[in-house]
Amino acid sequence: MFRSTLRCCQQALASASTPAARQQPAYFVQRNANGNLPVYTDVRNAGSRILVQIRNVDGSVEALAKELSESLFEPGTREARKLAVRTKHQHIVIAGGRWKQEVVEWLKARGF
Repeated sequence: MFRSTLRCCQQALASASTPAARQQPAYFVQRNANGNLPVYTDVRNAGSRILVQIRNVDGSVEALAKELSESLFEPGTREARKLAVRTKHQHIVIAGGRWKQEVVEWLKARGF
């Protein structure tokens, strides 16, 4: 009895850890040649406008932009109200603040 229960648990764990069981995102952010995430800060208008860019997104850029705008900050916070996410070709442009480190940590938390 114990062995059959153990085997059942092992099979359940193995099936949960297979790639088919995990939901794969519709996008991929590849690291650059130095091994870093392609997240850059662009300062414009003598420092009054800060843009954060995620470059070279493979797959659905719109899906990444939507997920980023919904989950980067807690809904209702000051940062969430200031956050503006746009797509431009295979890039994402984030306006509203100096959030490069938050974006990098968000991407790392999702396995990129």
